[in-house]
Amino acid sequence: MTIVLALVSAIVYGVSDYCGGRAARSAPVLLVTLVSLGVGLGVSSALVGLGSDPFPPGGDVAWGVAAGVMSLTGGASFYFALANGAMTIVAPVTAIVSAVVPVSVGVISGERPSVLAVSGIVVALVAVALVSGIAGRADRATPLAVAVMAVVAGVGFGLLFVFLDRTSDESGWWPIVIGQVTSISIVATIVLVRRRPLDAPSRTYGLAALAGATAVAANVCYVAAAREGLLSIVAVITSMYPATTVGLATRLDGERVSRSQTVGLVGAVVALAMVTAGS
Repeated sequence: MTIVLALVSAIVYGVSDYCGGRAARSAPVLLVTLVSLGVGLGVSSALVGLGSDPFPPGGDVAWGVAAGVMSLTGGASFYFALANGAMTIVAPVTAIVSAVVPVSVGVISGERPSVLAVSGIVVALVAVALVSGIAGRADRATPLAVAVMAVVAGVGFGLLFVFLDRTSDESGWWPIVIGQVTSISIVATIVLVRRRPLDAPSRTYGLAALAGATAVAANVCYVAAAREGLLSIVAVITSMYPATTVGLATRLDGERVSRSQTVGLVGAVVALAMVTAGS
């Protein structure tokens, strides 16, 4: 069940990234972020309301706040890097780092996946890089600052996985709500300080809202998986989310999948089978 939940999380994260990316093409990033976070907060609050989990202790609150900060850091850095550099460099760097960080933390913390599972993790990292387009030719130079921001984005997403994993079972979905509150508070403050009107086509609001709702759904699946299985395995499966984004772009936007991306997609399936068999 752990593998299934992690895989569902990856698929839904990919949907969220696709919707958010599409929305950001025709609207200010701040507006897209604010709308998606607002909807995400509503969805996560509803989940907590349907449950009976009491407000968590200070430790879980701290992990939730930290997760919110890392989620916003990763997202903002990723959008900046994509806007100023080549996607064929930014996307794979971010995806690989977001997988390596939690895997490293898991191993340092004492997790010891089987040899087959470790082999699957290695195959998954290569697959994620290929699916993200690392073998493509960049159409513009990528400045060092942009490459650094891509790494920062990967660290942010990776630490998001780590911090959510550190929350206790008794905290229920509260850490996700706390993370959403933290993120939206920061973004709302920035919007108020800038004092500039934000507007976009009506369709953009729908995409941003869908991005927020699916992001929460992905977080829920990830937390459920991480509380049952090893961080080093759950996180790397979840980091396969670019496969979904690429698939949607191909299906809905008519984008073509390169030969290397096809190899990456096949590799992701193989890696999933290896990790599952070795768990």
